[in-house]
Amino acid sequence: MSTILDRRSFLRVSALAGGGMVLAVYFEPVADVLAQRGSGAPLGHKPFAFIRIGADGIVTIQSKNPELGQGAKTHLPMIVADELDVEWKDVRIGDPVLDETSYGVQRTGGSTATPINWDPLRQVGAAARQMLIAAAAQTWGVAESECDAASGRVSHRPTNRSLGYGELAARAAALPTPDLKTVRLKDPANYKIIGTAARGSDVPSIVRGRPVFGIDVKLPGMLYAVYEKCPVFGGKVATANLDAIRRLPGVRHALVVEGGPDLTRTYPACCVGISLHGGVAIVADNWWQAQTARQKLQVTWNEGPTAADGSVGFARRAKELAQQTPAVKLYNDGDADAALQGAAKVVEAEYFYPFLSHAPLEPQNCTAHYKTDGKLEIWVSTQTPGEGRLVVASLLGMPDSDITVHFMRAGGGFGRRILNDYMAEAAWIAKQIPGVPVKLLWSREDDMRHGFYRPAGFHFFKGGVDTSGNLVAWQQHYVAFGEGERFAPNTGIGGASFPAGFVPNFAFNASLMPLGVPTGPLRAPGTNGTCFVYQGFIDELAHAAGKDPVAFRLALLSTPRKLVEGARDAFNATRARAVVELVAEKCNWTTRSRQLPKGTGMGVAFLFAHGGYFAEVAEVSVDGNSRVKVNKVWVAADIGSQVINPLNAVHQVQGSIIDGLGAVMAQESTIDRGRAVESNYHQHQLVRMPQAPRDIEVHFLKTANPPTGLGEPALPPILPAVVNAIFVATGKRIRSLPLAKHGFRWA
Repeated sequence: MSTILDRRSFLRVSALAGGGMVLAVYFEPVADVLAQRGSGAPLGHKPFAFIRIGADGIVTIQSKNPELGQGAKTHLPMIVADELDVEWKDVRIGDPVLDETSYGVQRTGGSTATPINWDPLRQVGAAARQMLIAAAAQTWGVAESECDAASGRVSHRPTNRSLGYGELAARAAALPTPDLKTVRLKDPANYKIIGTAARGSDVPSIVRGRPVFGIDVKLPGMLYAVYEKCPVFGGKVATANLDAIRRLPGVRHALVVEGGPDLTRTYPACCVGISLHGGVAIVADNWWQAQTARQKLQVTWNEGPTAADGSVGFARRAKELAQQTPAVKLYNDGDADAALQGAAKVVEAEYFYPFLSHAPLEPQNCTAHYKTDGKLEIWVSTQTPGEGRLVVASLLGMPDSDITVHFMRAGGGFGRRILNDYMAEAAWIAKQIPGVPVKLLWSREDDMRHGFYRPAGFHFFKGGVDTSGNLVAWQQHYVAFGEGERFAPNTGIGGASFPAGFVPNFAFNASLMPLGVPTGPLRAPGTNGTCFVYQGFIDELAHAAGKDPVAFRLALLSTPRKLVEGARDAFNATRARAVVELVAEKCNWTTRSRQLPKGTGMGVAFLFAHGGYFAEVAEVSVDGNSRVKVNKVWVAADIGSQVINPLNAVHQVQGSIIDGLGAVMAQESTIDRGRAVESNYHQHQLVRMPQAPRDIEVHFLKTANPPTGLGEPALPPILPAVVNAIFVATGKRIRSLPLAKHGFRWA
């Protein structure tokens, strides 16, 4: 499997004072990695300890990636520990710092932690095990082939002698280091840690209220900052009563932040292309004083062109564009127009999903200390610390080597913390007050109204089935955001995405309209909206054909796929069909779906995204007052050959389902006059405990494929599964979200 870490890498090993060993991993920088992060000083060979084996046998494994609740801080060290062959109880997990020379890419997003790190981390653990075996063989004067490692000890089979890793570590540290590409990896049948349930390493601290999150950071002499930005995206300060603000209790500084160029309409790369928003920064002795002073601000704004943007206008313009010839060709095969004319039944539908805020429980925050020597130290909850450091370095005009970034656990991210605007704000403020740490904390309203939103989307469909109920024509006009043929961030859809190649006459094209509202990745980027659209319309076609929804999908997936020349897509129909069959078996679809009482229905949907295949069935009841209850959800998933931490894996899937239920029922970010309207959870409702399904049953189908992540692809299918179930229960076909706009509410 090719990954971004698949480049020259090597180990250096050193001895610890008092015995023990440290293994440092180095990754040679390559041009394409640097290009993704913009221009900057080349990475040097600065070592950092990846594994420490103490004389007492305790093994400390450094967690390399940011932790946002997805479990990477625990399950990545599990991979190392299993190949090292140490008891999990003897492992300690270290907190990460930014050092991509030693660790390779350190980021959280796209469910990439497992596929990117699976091979490299196994190699690191196996190399350490190999060196410890060599040290034992040398100690005893025997052949390495006569020695085995297990549970933190090396044994000599012929004599039954054994030595602990701690006893061998110092000698092992003096041995030549093996080539990571040639170390012998374990047979998966011998895994002892991978595939077993492990509690999250931070859980004891979290339940005891210990400070682990970015919002918890406290430093001696620290001041607190708030940041009032123009309510219109891209706007800047015209006038502000700063003199009056500076006289308020506790206020130390009040500053106009000019801000960078308005990048919203140039659609920059979402990770690095972040500008500083124009606004007013207030710094005080504590956050409450700063926030109180903020309420007395009197600011006038130069709002800029985005003030003309609005959800109503977008919907109107989408209708107009839908009547015109699509401007952007995405994927065309056969003759959809002719096939529709000859179809036995034609279904037309308009689907819509709204802008959506990420709404993590922990609002954005960052602590920055610009020191008098010109160095900068940052404590931050971010998904992309390397990109964030580049943003700050560019903004402040300083080398990124002078910036130290400490990862703090995040109270949710869901893609929002891929964008590092809050990190840039804190760093800019700190530079104006050198020598003093400054903690910037957004309010909930800041977080809701200054996001990088999941973009809205408008889809106009025509589909045709023949007399046998086969899908013979698919025509889709997607109205999205962008200009020319350039899509705004996270609005583009791969032209060859399913069901392309499975329908003989297929036309998928787009039209774009300009957008000043910043958009970005939200959990399962792209598919968190489009899965609702595609699986909803496929369900309509199944019912129009008089076919069972599961059987219709399986028939479609059984059609030999034929993509037009040059088209590429990683979708595997065999894997998709297998999870649909498994979920249908587990929920007893054939019998159960036909025996439900009136007002109850079952809906199905499936998705391929981020390397994972997920199929889900929801059983939903709707009463006479349109009150909705999701009784149970079944999930079948194929995420490859290994589920590294089954406990966390099930929790990730269950959390995805509950997260998705909030999006299907009540969540929306409305734009009016260039402003985000919704400001807090009373307008953007999360799922409460009584509203959650009584049971979410999760099944993993192990296949001979490399392991992949699962923090995202479990979410999107629940939206269409619920909506398709509501159709069965009520006869009402829902084509736009959220459900609350159609009169539904939780039971």
